[in-house]
Amino acid sequence: MAISLSNTALTCTKPHHHGFQPENHSPLSVFSQRLQYRGPERWDQLVIKRYGPARAMSKANDSLSSTVIGVEKEKELKKRKATTEREIGRCWREIHGEDDWAGLIDPMDPLLRNELIRYGEMAQACYDAFDFDPYSKYCGSCRFTRPEFFDRLGMPSIGYDMIRYLYATSNINLPNFFKKSRWPKVWSKNANWIGYIAVSNDEMSKKLGRRDITISWRGTVTRLEWVADMMDFLRPISSDKIPSPDPTVRVESGFLDLYTDKDENCKYCKLSVREQIITTLNKLIEIYPEEELSITITGHSLGGALAILSGYDILETGTNIRNDTRAVPICVFSFGGPRVGNLRFKERLDLLGLKALRVVNIHDIVPKSPGLIFNEKIHPMFLKMAEQLPWSYSHVGVELALDHKNSPFLKHDADLASAHNLEAHLHLLDGYHGRGERFVLANGRDYALVNKDSDFLEDEYETPPKWRQYRNKGMVRNKEGRLVQEERCLDDCLPSDLHHHSKQLGLSNNNI
Repeated sequence: MAISLSNTALTCTKPHHHGFQPENHSPLSVFSQRLQYRGPERWDQLVIKRYGPARAMSKANDSLSSTVIGVEKEKELKKRKATTEREIGRCWREIHGEDDWAGLIDPMDPLLRNELIRYGEMAQACYDAFDFDPYSKYCGSCRFTRPEFFDRLGMPSIGYDMIRYLYATSNINLPNFFKKSRWPKVWSKNANWIGYIAVSNDEMSKKLGRRDITISWRGTVTRLEWVADMMDFLRPISSDKIPSPDPTVRVESGFLDLYTDKDENCKYCKLSVREQIITTLNKLIEIYPEEELSITITGHSLGGALAILSGYDILETGTNIRNDTRAVPICVFSFGGPRVGNLRFKERLDLLGLKALRVVNIHDIVPKSPGLIFNEKIHPMFLKMAEQLPWSYSHVGVELALDHKNSPFLKHDADLASAHNLEAHLHLLDGYHGRGERFVLANGRDYALVNKDSDFLEDEYETPPKWRQYRNKGMVRNKEGRLVQEERCLDDCLPSDLHHHSKQLGLSNNNI
């Protein structure tokens, strides 16, 4: 059954000022911002009532200064709004992090916002397509075949061709990440679908200004139990056949296992997910020798960690280097991702030139894990001293911090799982204009999407919690009229779309 994920906004709206959060959280600043909605007469009354006649004039002058600053910010926002019409094809390198997103986050660049939401929706598609029902014999697989993937998710105009599904072996110590069926006859006993590789089609490539290869990672469908699965133990990345000239570069042990383990007895996991990615990228880069290319990696939660790890691997192995020595730029857009490695891992990533923009909700616990004590927030001297400890971590890249309490649509006292929800992150991106700026949905993104898998919206919006449902849990009538689980065409019965792309360019199957 197709699931519509339309971006059409509902007509009911809530006054935006309820979600306004001033940049300065002092009592004076909050008081001053509240008065903007009261008018000048009410201003005098409230200032005198709160501070007394002797201080009223001083506070009024302070507010006048704040108002001038506010006007300047408003001018900057209008200037940014005017740049929305500029074409992504002409400035994609800037949006891709060429200058580490300097000047694009505060205030928020409209084009960057749109691209973050677009790639976030490609990560969300992994959740929407994943079969997590333990009563399904296809539990742990993708619900849709590659040719129909985006159409069945209500994303027909996404502009990408599905190239490959990614599979990981479930024979590792991450029980809350993997999903398995309760039935004896299942599609695979040891594999889980974990994401995909897609390539922009000709029309989208023309719009983007390059042929974009996107790697999208699935996160966790359970609440936050997977955090407990993390061993919180760092081990050398070179111990898992990932080359590194520095033996002190370490990453979280469970992430390494998930990325590098394989099962030669499983047709889906004969290659590790790492090998699946490297071999596919090598072929794609060969298929488009003359075109401008980019590699964009996205993921949420644990998928965000795998996005960082795979980005490192591609750069360290030189997989992104063409035959003529040109390098294909790589960018990571992660959402609610945890820390991945130690300080040396971060320093090595900086040296390799990985561009990573991490979107986080400040109330989400996942980006604060692992490394609750020794992390990038402590003094650099102490972090350097602790870098050899097996539980000393450091975030990488640039952080874009959002606050769900700024949104008038969301419950402020929601549970931790809601704060981690990917649809909520995309909602917050749509309303974010810069620190201290009022929350206003720039694209009118449908806020009902937030409750797709959570109970995060305020009740006044009358959106049922966890409203996403699959018709009859896949039960259909067979030829005899009996209700049975619908048979599904799995990935192994379809040819790779790499052949389609190679034929367009006149390459033989031997090159694939």
